[in-house]
Amino acid sequence: DGIPVRPIENTINAPTTNVSNYLDEIIRPIFDKECQNTTIIDGTSLIQALHQYMRKGLFKSTTLFCTFDVRNLYTMLPQEEALNVLVEFLHVHGYTKVKGIPLETIRLLASIVLKENVFVYGKKIYQQVLGGAMGSLFTLTLANIFMWKWHKELVRRQDMTGEYYGRGTLSTSVYHKPVAEPYVVPFTSDHPQHVFENIVQTSLRRAIKYSSAFQSFNDERRYIKSTFLYNGYPSSFIDKTFRNFFSDYISSRSFLPFLDNEKPFLQMPIALSGQPSRQQSQVDTRIATLTTDNDHLIQESDKKQEFTIQENKKPNEFQNKLTIHYAHEDRFNTCKRDMHRIFQETFANTPIIETKLIVGNRNQRNTMEELIRKRPRQAILKNKAKASMINETKKSSL
Repeated sequence: DGIPVRPIENTINAPTTNVSNYLDEIIRPIFDKECQNTTIIDGTSLIQALHQYMRKGLFKSTTLFCTFDVRNLYTMLPQEEALNVLVEFLHVHGYTKVKGIPLETIRLLASIVLKENVFVYGKKIYQQVLGGAMGSLFTLTLANIFMWKWHKELVRRQDMTGEYYGRGTLSTSVYHKPVAEPYVVPFTSDHPQHVFENIVQTSLRRAIKYSSAFQSFNDERRYIKSTFLYNGYPSSFIDKTFRNFFSDYISSRSFLPFLDNEKPFLQMPIALSGQPSRQQSQVDTRIATLTTDNDHLIQESDKKQEFTIQENKKPNEFQNKLTIHYAHEDRFNTCKRDMHRIFQETFANTPIIETKLIVGNRNQRNTMEELIRKRPRQAILKNKAKASMINETKKSSL
């Protein structure tokens, strides 16, 4: 209808998904390790870096903080240039192979992830020729490596810049984009109870970590409550979750379900500082797995030697356990309790009772998954040129 659109291809469960996941698994730890000094994982790591910057005496009243954003980075990557930067990145950091795979093969696999993405629209098949597909794990890693090439010279110049000693005060708070709508998972949605509790507690934990002043925290706490009220969360549920979160810092006789003075607020960031965020834990785990893999450091002269690697046998964590999952619905709120009761009644006084029963639930498929057609119609996928050639061959043979 004359409205310009830019398609964003989603490759979840697509033919290239497994290749993308594998490349991300073996290359992202390398990026995490080699670029950890120039990568901000989340808001908490940024605040920690700023405090370290202050301790060095580099923070002044004239210090400027500059940010910039590359629009549509993942879907606008120049494919050939990104592949060349990938090989350069691995080569610069001493890799001739990754997990025994030569860099030429790594580049070929990455090319498949980038270029072999097609979609059907209006009975025509289109191929993505710029950038990578959304939902592909390796697209994110490749985009980060591409930016490594871009900011390498900038980082070198920043390291050479001398700064004078000065004093200053760092003030931080939670930032909300002006155009962002105050939406979270609605309370009326079909999710288990603990999901709603975790969402509220995560918001409070972020507010504690990001707020440098008690007043900033109180402002954010009010914003959090109003946001959840807007999304249908009962006030009683919010207050109960608040009280549970602050239980170690407020009196059980307190009428208010939150901190009412600055002293306990100053204690909470200290208690939470020893708890890494989910993103930080993931990065640390990936780097830890990488440090045990030194195959790329073996010299050519040593490659002819034979090594016997004896792997420790890991115990089977699923042994003597029976795990059952069901799609969560509110009408099944007693399902877990009922299944445990039936299991106990049925297998009492039998050897099976020694098996541990684990009953879990999965969330319902969201609207996007329900509406997206993952496979086009058979008629569109049929190669009409070959079909016509076969028909002509049959006619000529007759």
